[in-house]
Amino acid sequence: MPSHGAPQQVANDGTSSFLADKSAKVFLAGHKGMLGSAVHRRLAALGFTNVVGRTRAELDLTCEAAVRKFFDAERPRYVILAAGKVGGLHASSAAPVDFMTENLRITTNVLAAARLCGTVRKLLFVATSAVYPADAPQPIPESALLAGPPAPGNEWYAIPKIVGIKMCQAYRAELGMDAIVAAPNNLYGPREPFPSESSHVIPALIRRFHRAKAAGAPEVAVWGSGLQLREFTHADDAADAIVLLMDRYSGAEHVNIGSGREVTVRELAEMVREVVGYEGRVVWDTSRPDGVMRRLLDSSKMREMGWEPKVELRDGLKKLNEGYLRSSVVTNFETVNR
Repeated sequence: MPSHGAPQQVANDGTSSFLADKSAKVFLAGHKGMLGSAVHRRLAALGFTNVVGRTRAELDLTCEAAVRKFFDAERPRYVILAAGKVGGLHASSAAPVDFMTENLRITTNVLAAARLCGTVRKLLFVATSAVYPADAPQPIPESALLAGPPAPGNEWYAIPKIVGIKMCQAYRAELGMDAIVAAPNNLYGPREPFPSESSHVIPALIRRFHRAKAAGAPEVAVWGSGLQLREFTHADDAADAIVLLMDRYSGAEHVNIGSGREVTVRELAEMVREVVGYEGRVVWDTSRPDGVMRRLLDSSKMREMGWEPKVELRDGLKKLNEGYLRSSVVTNFETVNR
């Protein structure tokens, strides 16, 4: 693995490195999602001139024939696979078939088409920290993968991601594809449209506190005890890590991406309440599950490559709240003017 410092300009096979190949075609799958849009912004800021994205209406990644046709026509040199069906614990538990089927199909279709088109030099698959078992050592090293089953409720999202990690390893071992994997932890950041309450905890809390504030409700109920420890990583920081991996990493083992900063869900809820300006109280519904009590990643491999997260949680929450307010103004305007 190259040492950190100035980005390498030549890859191990003598070809140009990713950051020195800015005119090459990059297929960014999931370019409208939270992480995908952050990667798109980062690539544009770095001067990449040929980043290709498709909405689901334009390209259904669960359709094998459509994906093959796309790759045969576009023939990208790099692929970043950040597309998939995502949601919080409640969403995946409510629709396990959809989460399993869609995510498995997307992964298998894109990997197969990338190999068969013959032009892809490197592919990065975005996994998740949910792949690790509930009793994994803390902080969690990459080697904890498959040391036990995923936490109950997480399996519908985690198992397709585990399959993706192992498929990238298989494509590398058998077919020589430079397929790498990033495993980020609890991402948050701007997204259009603003996520619903079935999404992850931060946007769900922002929505809930705003609704309570508007209604003058005296309290807001939140699932669980609030004692769970969580590590949140801003999408912009994760995007920086993904670009760094595309440029400097080539290995079979996936790489963790985590901020290294933990807060309890109670502390998070209090921060969101303050940012939103809600003056009521938070009530904890302990009849609801907590999920995993702690999930802190060991991101030392990523840091050895020179990556450091920049966005502080409170600052990220403030910007996300501003995004919610902007989206609410647009939604209300469109409703009034229909």
